[in-house]
Amino acid sequence: MNGSRESWRHGARADVLLAAAVGVFVVLTTVTGADGLRPVPALGWLLMVAGCGALVFRSRFPVGVAVVTLVASMIYYPAVNPDGALLITLIIALYSLASAGRTVAAAAIGGLAIAGSAFGEYGTDESPLGDAGMFLLVSWLVAAVAIGALLHSTRREREEALRRRATEERLRIARELHDVLGHNISLINVQAGAALHALSRDGDDGPAAAALAAIKETSREALRELRGTLGVLRQVDEQAPTAPTPGLRRLPELAERSRSAGLAVDVSTDGEPVGLTPAVDLAAYRIVQEALTNATRHAGAGRVAVRIGYGRQDVTVDVSDDGRGAGARAGDGSGIDGMRSRAEALGGTLDAADRPEGGFRVTARLPYGGPA
Repeated sequence: MNGSRESWRHGARADVLLAAAVGVFVVLTTVTGADGLRPVPALGWLLMVAGCGALVFRSRFPVGVAVVTLVASMIYYPAVNPDGALLITLIIALYSLASAGRTVAAAAIGGLAIAGSAFGEYGTDESPLGDAGMFLLVSWLVAAVAIGALLHSTRREREEALRRRATEERLRIARELHDVLGHNISLINVQAGAALHALSRDGDDGPAAAALAAIKETSREALRELRGTLGVLRQVDEQAPTAPTPGLRRLPELAERSRSAGLAVDVSTDGEPVGLTPAVDLAAYRIVQEALTNATRHAGAGRVAVRIGYGRQDVTVDVSDDGRGAGARAGDGSGIDGMRSRAEALGGTLDAADRPEGGFRVTARLPYGGPA
């Protein structure tokens, strides 16, 4: 709110300064002649004050200012002698109107000015401007509208680019939250469930069982809230996180956390590892993380094989489990879609399907040349 008010005050001050500068210029061009100062009638002073003073309001009332400067100019030039540069107020008003996005109104008012000037030039016995003067007048009016419209279009494109960039950043943050929090909370939920099962088998239903039941329920509720929050985050702008970006170097740590939840994880590497861009490194890590989360939460898998293959042009991420297959993932939300979006954003591909021998397999190919 304070920033908006300050911006408005700055714009108002700029309009006042512009109106004052234009007023000085108009007065000087009117009263100064080759032989010294020229007398100006009262009507001339009144029209100069009206036209220049209207520019003070050009940002707030662009249409009204354009109309006032048009009327002032149309009265001034045939009625006042000596004439001056009052037309500049109309040119500035038309530019301001077009740059505010009111191009049709600016073109209409500019057309009236041209029609009025043409009538005064060719519809009467006098010809104050001449063909060259008429050409210059039309050129100035058309240029004012055209430049203002171009500026407005450029500004809109820049704002659209900023909005698009903000949207992309929101989606990136949503994916990061889904991958990080969803994975860890899912493991907490699975571990609590496994501990409850073990306690129930041993006949222990004391405080420890109650605490684990609370942890399991709380983690389930946290996952539900996380999904809702991510839906909101996809529509609300946030700043990018500043924590170090994870990558394949943390794959052993990720595998160990999954093992602690009772999932046997085998990690292997094919080919000679190469340095990956941060974007490709992060995408590979997140795809493995999401695949392990799905295997833990949905597939009932007991073993998962993770293979990282370094080829000539891309890195391959292959995650295969021995779980129940795609049918167990029907309610998996945006997990697989998120992995596929990550891969495609880098120019890669992702396939996710049942394995012929049973279980589920996720295979992603990420080109080394993915954007940093």
